[in-house]
Formats: sequence, structure tokens, C-alpha cells
Amino acid sequence: MSPPRRRLLRGQREIARAELVAVPNPAPNRDYVISCVSPEFTCLCPISGFPDFATIRLRYVPERSIVELKSLKLYVNRFRDEHVFHEAVINRICDDLVTCITPRWIEVVGDFHVRGNIKTVITVVRRADGYLHSPDVAATLAVTVPSGATT
Repeated sequence: MSPPRRRLLRGQREIARAELVAVPNPAPNRDYVISCVSPEFTCLCPISGFPDFATIRLRYVPERSIVELKSLKLYVNRFRDEHVFHEAVINRICDDLVTCITPRWIEVVGDFHVRGNIKTVITVVRRADGYLHSPDVAATLAVTVPSGATT
């Protein structure tokens, strides 16, 4: 006989139904950088099932919308029970954020803890068509501009 099922606690229910939520950008006419860090990210290795731990770093230049922070926190926590490769999860987080808020520019970095003597850092960058960083944003992001290009 299997043990009785426990009902999910409030936080577990919130995480299970988490979706990214966009809210209006309070300064849509200005280029500025939003940075968020999630230092306790976890997912599961799709081969071994062992947990993988990472710090997720998000930087973006918003357009009309920004991501609501509680929705981002709950969304990131959804991966804790998901079997997924590092590369896939960081690309998926970036794609989901782009779908939600359509930023001018976005960078998502997954800095995974050492596992099996290998440290993995995955960086995904997306830029809206035709978007070029303003000089101030470029300096903030420490963006290297190819010779001949302008910001």
C-alpha cells in the first residue's frame, strides 16, 4: 500500500502554476539596464537525476514591459524538479523572457556549480532587430563594439 499523498503547501502550489508576468516599463523612452540574480537555482540532470545548482544572472534593456519580480522568482523555482540540460534550460529561460517582455536586449547567464570536475557557464544573448546600445548602456554592460560599428 502506498503512503497517503500530502497536499501541496501554498508555496508549492504557487511554483507549480508560475508564469512570467509582464508589467509596464515606467520609463519606456529611456535605455537602462535591469539586472536580477537568482543564486539558488536548481534543476535535475536528465541522465543521472542528480541535482544541478547554479546562479542565474539576468540583464536586460526593457522596451514596453518589464518582468514582475515575484513571477520571475516563482518561474525560476519551477525548474527544481525538471530534468534538463544546462544549455537547454538557459536558452528556455531566455526565450520565455523574450516572449513575455520583448526586451531591446537581454543576456541570461547560468553559472553552474562544479560537477564531475567540470564547471559550466552558459550565456545566451538576444538583441531586438535594429537595436544598438546607447553609449551609457554600452558602458554599463561593458559591451565591446566591433571596429567600425557605432552604438
